[in-house]
Amino acid sequence: MENAGKISHLVIVGGGTAGWMSAAFFSKVFTPQQMKITLVESADIGTVGVGEATIPPITFFNQVVGVDERRMLTSTQGTYKLGIEFVGWGDPGDAYIHPFGNYGPPMDGVSFHAFWLRARKLGYQADLSEFSLSCVAAKAGKFDWRTEDPRDPRSAMAHAYHFDASLYAKLLREVAEGRGVKRVERTIKGVNLDGLDGAIASLALDDGETLAGDFFIDCTGFRGLLIGDALGVGYDDWSEFLPANRAIAVPTTRYEDPIPYTRATADTAGWRWRIPLQHRTGNGYVYVSDFISDDQAADDLLAALAAEHPGNKVLADPRFLRFTTGRRKKSRFKNCAAIGLSSGFLEPLESTSIHLIQHGLIKLAGSFPLAKIDAPVADLYSQMMGEEMEQIRDFLIYHYHANRRVGQPLWDRMRHMTIPDSLKLKMELFRTRGATIFPNQTIFQEPNWLAIMIGQGGMPEGHDPLANLMDERVMAERLRHVRMACRQAAAQMPTHASILERVSTPDPMKGTVDA
Repeated sequence: MENAGKISHLVIVGGGTAGWMSAAFFSKVFTPQQMKITLVESADIGTVGVGEATIPPITFFNQVVGVDERRMLTSTQGTYKLGIEFVGWGDPGDAYIHPFGNYGPPMDGVSFHAFWLRARKLGYQADLSEFSLSCVAAKAGKFDWRTEDPRDPRSAMAHAYHFDASLYAKLLREVAEGRGVKRVERTIKGVNLDGLDGAIASLALDDGETLAGDFFIDCTGFRGLLIGDALGVGYDDWSEFLPANRAIAVPTTRYEDPIPYTRATADTAGWRWRIPLQHRTGNGYVYVSDFISDDQAADDLLAALAAEHPGNKVLADPRFLRFTTGRRKKSRFKNCAAIGLSSGFLEPLESTSIHLIQHGLIKLAGSFPLAKIDAPVADLYSQMMGEEMEQIRDFLIYHYHANRRVGQPLWDRMRHMTIPDSLKLKMELFRTRGATIFPNQTIFQEPNWLAIMIGQGGMPEGHDPLANLMDERVMAERLRHVRMACRQAAAQMPTHASILERVSTPDPMKGTVDA
């Protein structure tokens, strides 16, 4: 980062997951001699802390900031995650898994699922999930790490984690402070702007002191103290497309070995999450307040938890959260970048909140300002973050829009809603030819869209015609081989519970957790 120029003091405002991810990341990018980094947070201001599930890019982030997997899992009571199970999002009672990683490998340069679609039209019965090792392993309660050998079925796998977000922030704080980040525990009473260029000059603290900086990262959550209150950047409300605006979080006891996937169960006014940790289970209800009161939502969640298992004991009172789905009109303005909830929120359905933090940090490092105000790259950054959030928005909308919960007001409304043109195009490409390669794919790519579109949307009318060029008997044999390879590989895997036991052992056996 030799071009940092006039930026010599980076101020991070707010702690929590976003703040300490930012501190750990930039303390790795810069040495203390290159950049002074200060994080200011108040013990009086709580953090949201409901995001405990992640998606595979988190493994890369941990490597970048220098946190090995074993340390992270033991410090955060974490478990492994191979995907997300969606219950009742198609017809009530139906379930499918959105697995991480790929389905079978391309054949003759054509996407694997095109051959599966062709075979289904010829009467082939095997479900698509049988060709995803992550899916087969998740259902069996197994886990193993991805390999680099393309001949090994595990090369198609990917994984993420469930963890206690507050413990993850604590771990990253230790990492950041160990690299010289200074923490200031103060409440911010005001933001002072430069009278000449309108940039942030300093923060007014509750002890009467001021904290000056060159560039500021806003990690103040939904409030957006810097980007919104001080700099006046507005907010694009996406409630029209994603109307959920409330959530309740409730921890319960662990009553079984943690499963290696998140569960999202559709309910009358939204959906319920279940996130298994080593020491407890995270539960919650994301809902639309137009269709249910807060009290009723809490009653419904507690009733569902009680019905789930006699050992499912509530550990704390329900915690309520209010939000508006959408994003900042600009994620970066003047000498400020919004990271985390201050830049927007798209609800936790596909565990993307922590991903958007790390994506924002990586893009910020790649476009770090050459001076206090660097408008061209600030606009570029805002454009990149906007496109990422719009892609995630479309992915989330599809879950709601493709439901078949007929006769339930929320779900009827979502099924008949007007959707963005970008999603219409994706749905038409899938309907006509089974295509799930779309423009601007970054985080959610072909196998991700394929999982939810087959899981909820059913079979498309057509498939890639190039799949018809393969001899039918050859195609059937290759499908059989991939299916059997997934089944056999999963059978040989250790259980998820045994892997977690190995992780927590002081001197783990060889082969291990530094994935």
